[in-house]
Amino acid sequence: MPFYGGEELATVYDEALDEGFGLIASNIAEPSIMMGLMEGADRMNSDLLLQLSGGACKFAGNGDPVAGLKAMGNYIEVIAEQYDIGVFLNMDHQTDLEFIEQQIELDIPSSIMIDASHEPFDENVATSREVVEMVEAAGSDTLIEAELGQIKGVEDEIEAEEAFYTDPEQAVEFVDKTGADLLAISVGTQHGVAKGKDLELRPDLARDIRQALRDHGLDTPLVLHGSSGVQPDQLQEMLKHGICKVNKDTRYQYEYTRTAYDLYSEDPNAIVPPEGVEGTRDTFFNDTEWSPDKSVFDPRVVGRDIRGRIADVHADLTEVSGSAGKSLFKQLSSKA
Repeated sequence: MPFYGGEELATVYDEALDEGFGLIASNIAEPSIMMGLMEGADRMNSDLLLQLSGGACKFAGNGDPVAGLKAMGNYIEVIAEQYDIGVFLNMDHQTDLEFIEQQIELDIPSSIMIDASHEPFDENVATSREVVEMVEAAGSDTLIEAELGQIKGVEDEIEAEEAFYTDPEQAVEFVDKTGADLLAISVGTQHGVAKGKDLELRPDLARDIRQALRDHGLDTPLVLHGSSGVQPDQLQEMLKHGICKVNKDTRYQYEYTRTAYDLYSEDPNAIVPPEGVEGTRDTFFNDTEWSPDKSVFDPRVVGRDIRGRIADVHADLTEVSGSAGKSLFKQLSSKA
């Protein structure tokens, strides 16, 4: 079925390494973004990698991350059946080992990113290795992504004031000791909004890390976090050097809110009483001549706009990343 596990995801990364493209790993927190991403990926015949953070799971589960993971996992599985591509789920920036163990037991994610990059090297190795061993002990095919180096900015309440570039030789030691399937590297990107500044990217460093790994017999896919402010030409340069997974989150958050803002700004009086009219929301305007316009405020109206905009954005990103037209899981679609 279209919602696949780690074994199938590994084949996508193998193909990406061979052909020099990357999967856009797209964070979700609710259904409209998720369905927009599926529509955009299907349109472009690109396999889709969704991501859930711990905070997104708590949000979806009304404070219970396990409930949120189950709910979103089921939602993804059911909706993915409508599309003619492979759909995967990565758990992004995970730090709670108990929650990670529950994820492995539930066998919902295709991959899990353990983020111990804020710890000293040896502790990062030990924690990352512990998660790899959890997967091995469970006999699971879940892929494990780990991070070496630190990316500046805030991601799901994890804040880093400084960025630390990943050292190529240390990357070799890290992958060798942890057994991680993917390695997230720090090469000058930043979580959050780039504030219009040119990011000090180091594609040469990605190249050196890739070469050092290969020199030691390690063909490890590399991951680029904090890429929402990275421009298309910058991203394509990074993809030449073993970057197979490119994380996007902040961009979708902005597109979600901007799309809603644009809709409601077109006709504010459809939502908010005009000047001089009392806003009697508690009685739902039964004693005023003015009333809001349901054809505008119905959440499904803005939801459709949001889905459409997210689909367009993701479709463009698949072309930039080179994954358009490269789905490995093309099959007879149930969407006629």
